[in-house]
Amino acid sequence: MKTVLFVCVENSFRSQIAEAYFNEFAPEGWRATSAGLTPAERVHPNAVKLMLDEGIDISHKKPQLLTRELQEKADIAVIVCSGALCPIVYTEHIEEWNMPDPAKMPLKEARKIRDAIKERVLGLIERIRSKRI
Repeated sequence: MKTVLFVCVENSFRSQIAEAYFNEFAPEGWRATSAGLTPAERVHPNAVKLMLDEGIDISHKKPQLLTRELQEKADIAVIVCSGALCPIVYTEHIEEWNMPDPAKMPLKEARKIRDAIKERVLGLIERIRSKRI
């Protein structure tokens, strides 16, 4: 099983959404996980709400710490955050998506970030399927 690791600071919003979308539409033989440098206690309520709007329940998810083991198991790492606080990841294939933090945005603005993440995830899946990664 090949793995995509989505990474951000708290693993409570962007990376959780990316993981959920990837696993919803994953190519055969692939799965996603996510982690953060300083994991929050829970997934952000707006992330849960935005994904429920898409028919995907992430309310049961728990943010987890980015470990060396997770990095070593990943075939692809995607850093979804932007700025100086974003983690450095040690994986052979790394992408940086530089998504703004939707945690303090109104739901309408956060929805735009969710949609941008979905578009990026679907693009990543397409590149995996067509062997461009």
